[in-house]
Amino acid sequence: MHTAAVVGTGLIGTSIALALTGRGVTTHLIDPNPSSVRIAAARGAGTPEPPSAPVDIAVVCVPPSDVARTVAAHQKAALAKAYTDVASVKALPYAQCLALGCDTTTLVGGHPLAGRERSGPLPARADLFRDRHWVLTPSPETSEDTLNRALELVSLCGAVPVLLDPPDHDRAVALVSHLPHLMASLTAARLLEGEDHLVRLAGGGLRDVTRIAAGDATLWTDILAANAPALGALLARLTADLHRTADALARIAEGTPEQQDAALADLTDVLRRGSEGRARIAASHGSGGPGSATSLSVSVGGHHDRHLERLLDDVSSARVDLEDLAFPDAAALPHGSVELLVARDAARPLTAALRERGWAVRSATETPLPGTPPGGPHP
Repeated sequence: MHTAAVVGTGLIGTSIALALTGRGVTTHLIDPNPSSVRIAAARGAGTPEPPSAPVDIAVVCVPPSDVARTVAAHQKAALAKAYTDVASVKALPYAQCLALGCDTTTLVGGHPLAGRERSGPLPARADLFRDRHWVLTPSPETSEDTLNRALELVSLCGAVPVLLDPPDHDRAVALVSHLPHLMASLTAARLLEGEDHLVRLAGGGLRDVTRIAAGDATLWTDILAANAPALGALLARLTADLHRTADALARIAEGTPEQQDAALADLTDVLRRGSEGRARIAASHGSGGPGSATSLSVSVGGHHDRHLERLLDDVSSARVDLEDLAFPDAAALPHGSVELLVARDAARPLTAALRERGWAVRSATETPLPGTPPGGPHP
């Protein structure tokens, strides 16, 4: 790939342009907002000048409702040899492209699963997509050359390609992205009802839960509306859980002892299912599946009790949470070793931190997390 055009110089578009330019690709910036183009160009994302010939690929970085007409307009102008987009909904834009008569042989849907709370070209980063999933949704008409160009784009941005059908993609993002954003917004909206001295008590947990609620409301309205069927089905099931939880709390507050016991069981079940669901989230990096962790063997000599406290202090100083700790049988590991079970993405930094503090750490192996059935968690 030698040339590209990025249509839309917001956070995602400018980040893509920065990544491509950094890899030596001549990148042309296109946006109806001249200020946005000027800022992106000043950041080194590319040139504001239009290409003199069709570029290798055009990346359409506009809201879902604008994808089809943007693709149609630039195909008519022969901007590129291949086209892709970054919208977080795929079925509706594809159907609209068909309705507008777009050339779908030169089109492949795309969605990089990365972002930040801030929008626009200023917070853009060339490494925004590094090691992140980037979904591509080729249609039956998509040519092999077009798909290969899109795959090269993903590689140049440092992302990991995933191929899905548009409906499967939309169901996936409704579950892992759109519903969480909506719940974060609904939770954050409750803060408008709290007095200032109450809100000041907010800690890290609330910040984590509401972080993504800071996104652009207009853009997210477009996204949620475009994925209404998949998101609506999830909300129906979530509503049933909310009603069940509210009913349980009412029975705990006002019910008989027998009703309270049953209500406590219902509430515990809701929280247990949440804990099990959280355990299914795969670490952002690495190749293991959901629910996997890494086992590290650390030599503590022949005096477990003497050195264990110092080891745990060093683990804590490395800001890593242990999933479990065990004292293996001497026949399995060298005498005087303990086995630390940590989340897979924490293994490398913990190993480095412990070795800096003088500990002998053996290479890691993946192990199911405690409570995870063989073969991964239940679906």
